[in-house]
Amino acid sequence: MPNPRIEPLKKVLALDPKDDVAWFGLGKAYMDDGSFEEATKALRQCVTVKPTYSAAYFALAQSLQKLGRLDECRTVCATGIEVSTKNGDAMVTKNLEALKSSLPT
Repeated sequence: MPNPRIEPLKKVLALDPKDDVAWFGLGKAYMDDGSFEEATKALRQCVTVKPTYSAAYFALAQSLQKLGRLDECRTVCATGIEVSTKNGDAMVTKNLEALKSSLPT
């Protein structure tokens, strides 16, 4: 059974494709369903629309890790750490650093 949040979020995005909160919500809903490929697409769109959305980088990095795309995950972690540090989002920075250091070398 697909996540009930997905279709309403798609409707919002059909009306406003620049709604970063809806892109983030869609990405998280796909993650909850285990649809990490779809999640990465939505979360990439989120950071494209709003490049300063710290939490989206963490969710995107988590999705890439689940897909085994570790080089991309490292890159997203590095970018996310820069963004979250600039934003003063200490918790997101900490989470991204922990994820990055947990990746196999």
